[in-house]
Amino acid sequence: MLKARSTTLSHVLVVLAGLLILKVTAAVVWNYRNYFPPNFDSDFLRGREDYFSGSYHRAFYVHIIAGPPSLVLGLVLISERFRLRFPKWHRYAGRIQGLTVLFLLAPSGLWMAFRAQSGPVAGVGFAVLAILTGTTLALGWRAALKRQFVVHRRWMWRCFLLLCSTVVLRLTSGLVTVTGIQAAWIDPLSAWASWLVPLAAFELSGVVKRVTRAVPQKFPVMSPRATEKSARRVAAGISAERNRMLPSQSAASMPPV
Repeated sequence: MLKARSTTLSHVLVVLAGLLILKVTAAVVWNYRNYFPPNFDSDFLRGREDYFSGSYHRAFYVHIIAGPPSLVLGLVLISERFRLRFPKWHRYAGRIQGLTVLFLLAPSGLWMAFRAQSGPVAGVGFAVLAILTGTTLALGWRAALKRQFVVHRRWMWRCFLLLCSTVVLRLTSGLVTVTGIQAAWIDPLSAWASWLVPLAAFELSGVVKRVTRAVPQKFPVMSPRATEKSARRVAAGISAERNRMLPSQSAASMPPV
């Protein structure tokens, strides 16, 4: 019962996380109205008019166009049900995702990091994020080509969590707005925490799982069905033993002739 409740809770959390990612993706697409043409009074483009006409605007448009499809594709690709039911489509979508992240999203994000308005600390954080995103995807792709699918899935999970940094950034921004906190260190901290915290949580969960599997269980947990079968076997053994003893007891109780 406890295991079933835990599984149900995990499924609910996954659904909620997926809905949150889709909501943020839709918000990014909705903001396209401020980018085509560029509105320098909008939140993200404010203060960028001086250098926007250079190479920055090319990296910017590549990034905002490649970002939403990468998030949606990543959400589909990490689905175990989709992978098992549509393995062919999983491979096709994975190739599209790989090309998009490696040649569009990660390079444009790296280029934009040099113009981070939150300062050099945030810029370095975004640059490291772009490099790690491309690196994890490349390693995941290589593992798939080597048919090391367990390793492949772990690398692609890391890549997806790095892609979700934009979701964490928006949540952090909303929290700061609601609480009214104003401090110079918030934006640089968010630039690093948006991907370090999810990635650290993922690695920690992997370590906990490995340690749990390595520790032998003194009292193995049995399912209710297995427990019922075991009880039936014990009862049948006791009944058979009683039936075997009855003839001998009857013979012993008979008077001598």
